[in-house]
Amino acid sequence: MITPELDYLATLTVRVGGPADIGPGPAGYRRIIPILGGVVDGPALKGKVLPYGADFQLLKSDTVTELEAKYAIETDDGERIYIENFGLRTGSKEDIESLLRGEKVDPARIYFRCAPKFTAAGKWEWLNSKILVGTGERHPDSVVVNVFVVN
Repeated sequence: MITPELDYLATLTVRVGGPADIGPGPAGYRRIIPILGGVVDGPALKGKVLPYGADFQLLKSDTVTELEAKYAIETDDGERIYIENFGLRTGSKEDIESLLRGEKVDPARIYFRCAPKFTAAGKWEWLNSKILVGTGERHPDSVVVNVFVVN
């Protein structure tokens, strides 16, 4: 059996705006959260989150939210990387309600895991052939995503 190893790539601190509530539908309640910018900081990957994109959320129940963020970053060396990030966020009904109101909740109380897909060229093209996973934290005006390469 081969056990995968995780190598830390970077932390993305993504500034977000207020939600646009789309409303209820057959699969759950939909919201769109605009991405305003941010910072990328890791041992090799550094740069900024570009102020384009959004997190398309589906609140499937009082405790489970599916997240699908689409945005881009620009590395310190000028390369642009497109990111599609699917995630799940779960917690107690009370904690999720607090997050939805924009209140601070201890990240240890929330299960927030994701599978970002990076699409890149040039120096970062190697990311196209790797599986990435991440842990997330939701704060009142930002989302922090710690990204790891599965080796």
